[in-house]
Amino acid sequence: MNALLISLLVFAVIFGGALVGVFVRPLLSESHLHPDSKDVVKLATGLIGTLAALVLGLLIASAKSTFDQKTNQVRQLTTSIIVLDDLLTQYGPEAAGVRNLLRQSIQPLANRIWREQEIPTGKPVHFQSTTEAWTFENELERLSPKDDVQRSQQSRAIQAFTDGAQIRLQLFAQTGGSIPTPFLTILVFWLGAIFVSFTLFARANLVVMASLLVCALSFACAIFLILELDNPFTGLMGISSATLRSALSPLNP
Repeated sequence: MNALLISLLVFAVIFGGALVGVFVRPLLSESHLHPDSKDVVKLATGLIGTLAALVLGLLIASAKSTFDQKTNQVRQLTTSIIVLDDLLTQYGPEAAGVRNLLRQSIQPLANRIWREQEIPTGKPVHFQSTTEAWTFENELERLSPKDDVQRSQQSRAIQAFTDGAQIRLQLFAQTGGSIPTPFLTILVFWLGAIFVSFTLFARANLVVMASLLVCALSFACAIFLILELDNPFTGLMGISSATLRSALSPLNP
């Protein structure tokens, strides 16, 4: 279920709470409308509202942290690839074949990363190294340095490859969203309960319902923002793969 559909469902539940209050209000007796009863409902609603505000803030912070973390990981992976190619360039023409293999592996790498991130959380996925990665690593280790300079450059290139592989595994290990579904469900329940209380004692009119409509829409937008940030490789705010794909220019023939 995508973020937009979930947000629309959240909007329906929250604003539906206001409609429930409208239909329940005529059924209340005078004893239920006593000022003491209203005060208790207001206090309970205020307590739930405080909890909801805290949870909503935590969800936004967590989703933003996830978005920033994965964005930085993609940047670090791109940087590792550029550094690796630069080291191979310094190594000399003997590394031209390895550099070509590096370029051939970028497109499959990007395709796989973005495809993995679209897999729903909880679905079992096993990591397997690609043929391109194995071939590149083998060819990199088979280089025969002629002097200490080339030996140092090969060692640094292997370290850059290892760093990139570790970042790649981190991206795989963090596949899917980080927002627990029960967490989000409880938050929506709280918001729906608050909206029930809004119309439980107040007479519904155009101004009241329009205000509640805008408020419910605002909460739905907040949930949409959370879900988009929590899944940074998909949706409207998804991380672009263009930077990684175009990290290296083609080799001159």
